[in-house]
Amino acid sequence: MKTNFLLLHTITRIVTFIILSFSIFLFFAGHNNPGGGFIGGLMTAAALLLLYISFDMKTIKVVLPFDYSKIIAVGLLIAIGTGLNSLFHGDAFLTQYFDYFDVPVLGEIELTTALPFDLGVYLVVVAVALLTIITIAEDDA
Repeated sequence: MKTNFLLLHTITRIVTFIILSFSIFLFFAGHNNPGGGFIGGLMTAAALLLLYISFDMKTIKVVLPFDYSKIIAVGLLIAIGTGLNSLFHGDAFLTQYFDYFDVPVLGEIELTTALPFDLGVYLVVVAVALLTIITIAEDDA
């Protein structure tokens, strides 16, 4: 007898969307308020893990065909590159720069080097958490 998981899958999609939306909010709020790449990455990993639990592993691997070890490397390169940028300008490692720019549609926005660093941390945290959990889940021993 085949079981029907329609309600579980529908609720999972809605809750995953809410968690991902909140993780993006935390990511962008991080350089001025509590939040940032670490907690945003953990929230994203939790949302993706919820998908892995609700649906089977094969379905999610088809929908999200990511190599998490490569995402870790890209995240580390972005975070380290942000720190090296300040060294090239003669300042201490990971010195933060920011400036305000006038964008035609959005008005005045602040651009800061903390955002790419948080992006690197975000990618590393998501990939490490998911790689660890999926590796443990796939272990047959």
